Amino acid sequence: MNKAITDGLVLMPPAFADGLDIWSRGDGTPGSASYAGTGSAALVPADQDFGHCLELLKTEPVQKLRYTGETPLLPGCYLRIRARVKAVSGTLPSVRIAAWAGGPGGAHVSGVPETGPSVALTGYGQVVTVEAIVGTGTRTGVDMPWGTGAIYGHFGLDMTGETGGVVRIDAIEIEDVTGVFLRDMMDWVDVRDYGAAGDGAADDHSAFLAADAAAEGREILVPAGRYRIAESITLHNRVRFEGRLDMPAAARLSLMQNFDLPSYISAFGGDEPMAVRKALQALMNFTDHACLDMGGRRVQLSEPIDVQAAVDNKEVFAVRRAIRNGQFDAQPDPAWDDTVVTATARYDRTKPLELRDVANAAQIPVGALVTGDGVGREVYVRDKNVGAGILQLSQALHGVSGTQEFTFRRFKYVLDFSGFSSLSSFVIDDVDIQCNGHCSAILLAPAGLAFHLRDSFVTKPKDRGITSIGTGCQGMLIDRNQFLSSEQPVRAQDRTSIAFNVNANDVKLRDNRAVKFAHFGVMHGTGHLVSGNHFFQGDDEQNGVRQAGLVLTDTNVQTTITGNYIDNSFIEWGNEHDPAPEMSNEYSFGGLTITGNTFVAARVGPWFRWLVVKPYGPDHFIHGLSVSDNVFRTFNAQVDRVETVDESFATLDMGRARNVTVSGNTFNGVGQFIANPIVQDHSAASPDRVWTIGFDGKLPFGGRARLVSAVVAEGEMRGGGGQAVYAMPWVATETGTARDEVQLTWPEPVEGRVRVTVRMDNPA
Repeated sequence: MNKAITDGLVLMPPAFADGLDIWSRGDGTPGSASYAGTGSAALVPADQDFGHCLELLKTEPVQKLRYTGETPLLPGCYLRIRARVKAVSGTLPSVRIAAWAGGPGGAHVSGVPETGPSVALTGYGQVVTVEAIVGTGTRTGVDMPWGTGAIYGHFGLDMTGETGGVVRIDAIEIEDVTGVFLRDMMDWVDVRDYGAAGDGAADDHSAFLAADAAAEGREILVPAGRYRIAESITLHNRVRFEGRLDMPAAARLSLMQNFDLPSYISAFGGDEPMAVRKALQALMNFTDHACLDMGGRRVQLSEPIDVQAAVDNKEVFAVRRAIRNGQFDAQPDPAWDDTVVTATARYDRTKPLELRDVANAAQIPVGALVTGDGVGREVYVRDKNVGAGILQLSQALHGVSGTQEFTFRRFKYVLDFSGFSSLSSFVIDDVDIQCNGHCSAILLAPAGLAFHLRDSFVTKPKDRGITSIGTGCQGMLIDRNQFLSSEQPVRAQDRTSIAFNVNANDVKLRDNRAVKFAHFGVMHGTGHLVSGNHFFQGDDEQNGVRQAGLVLTDTNVQTTITGNYIDNSFIEWGNEHDPAPEMSNEYSFGGLTITGNTFVAARVGPWFRWLVVKPYGPDHFIHGLSVSDNVFRTFNAQVDRVETVDESFATLDMGRARNVTVSGNTFNGVGQFIANPIVQDHSAASPDRVWTIGFDGKLPFGGRARLVSAVVAEGEMRGGGGQAVYAMPWVATETGTARDEVQLTWPEPVEGRVRVTVRMDNPA
């Protein structure tokens, strides 16, 4: 690059022969005395070495010669000032290139070097070349680095030493030598050319901004070094980092053209956790980018990423943002260890989401799992008031009244969003979260909408895959992910890890695969859609015990479970998050549709069931359940039936069942098929007036024979004399000790065969 050529800048001073009035004896500034008419300067028209030249008599300790014209110094440019000199008589001085640095408005720029290397003249008639390079950047070979504060200079030379010597000067030459410092391809600008020191001490913020302003679409080069950037900075052109940045935690780096994790890793010298934090900070501070591309990079972590702490200046965020295309890889470190606190607290069912009188509330971290007698699964500390000794809970407790001891266990997560009070529309896409048995994966914010995990892997979480400690799971979408447990060699009944939990409503759980967790999901709330998932939880034990794959903890769930592959696990439906689990003025168990699923089990005992209803209080009943068009199959096992009521806490009131449909299902390796309504044939080989018809356990959940919707005679009914009988019987329902039989009473004893349709519910 040569600005004299490209921009037409005039750099070369006029010849001495054009007049000495433009050559100053001082700094060259306006008003300084010139050499015109002085006895110490004379023009020599024909020197044998120089031709036309200037002859100076040294009369001062530092004899100055400056061109009074303002030679411009543009950012990124480097000028070489050169002169050929020789001593002709008198004492022999030293000679150096010298200058005066000028800033805006003609102000002197102090604190910058204004002289070049000094050269001693050692003999008469010997031609010596003195030169120096001045420029904006501190570069090797630059004698006078002026930064960007100086915009022009008065250039010339100094003679130092004793007075009395006479020196001839050929000319003062100034040329643009920027090309010496630049590479062949000029598609970048170097921050050093705009004053960046790269010494880790000086604040290079303004130099970076100047380079960005000058780049105009070219790439900005940050060479080797440590560059301190003391405040937030936005760079609008692409940046290539060879050196690293040092920035305060609150200062943001916004890379507008190469906003991707590899660039941030380069910017911070390969410090991957720092790069992630800084990139997330920029992502959530409006960089004109909605997505952080990890560029396929693997980021090794030895501690959690506290996302809110990284962002620092926001507690609520509701604009869509995404992380995609990379891997987080947890490394062993004590920072992943659980925080465990034991404390007594008082629970009052009238304040179902609080624990009160907590003696050491300050020690209990938000996000801790709460366990203790009467506490359901997946209850977390959502918030706390230390002064009042109150903990806010994610769910109510079904079996606690008064004061007791609780354990609070805070898992550590690769991505921890719990510092936000509310976070909505955040997406994690095509990311592998490798927990490696050291930690858990994702902790949601206490509130928010539509968190989305898609096309990702959650690999070997120590305790949890996705944890919700509040309503940050409202409308959550979990699509096409793989959850791989760290407990795969462990017996099914001994596993404790859970892929995800839900506290709020309207979750979409679609097309995921989960391998050998204690539970695939624990789901409170209503309006969930569960489709296309494959979750399997078996082991190699014969007559093995299994745990629930899906745990539904609300009664009226309004949930559809469709097209899933439910493998060596089951659906458990209870109300363990109800502070008053007994039936009162509320909806009981209803709103659940289970359709088109494949249920399998291998090496299980005959007691195994795929559908378990578990009331935690008395007087509940089923009032809205459809189980249709599913396949139930065993391998290397035979189970008695597919469904049951877990009566550990209470039974169901089968006399109130309504709107139950069980139809179109296929049973293989199952001792008893079930249906509702059930259609059964019954024959009487000899005339009898009262026919008792049992249904051999075919009614779901041990239900009662509550309603006969049809009695159809197959052929003629015949009386005791063999005559045809055309009368119809009347029906008595819920007969027998278990109330699971019906009686047909005929006007007279008859024999024959009928087909009876019976329901265990009231469909109205």
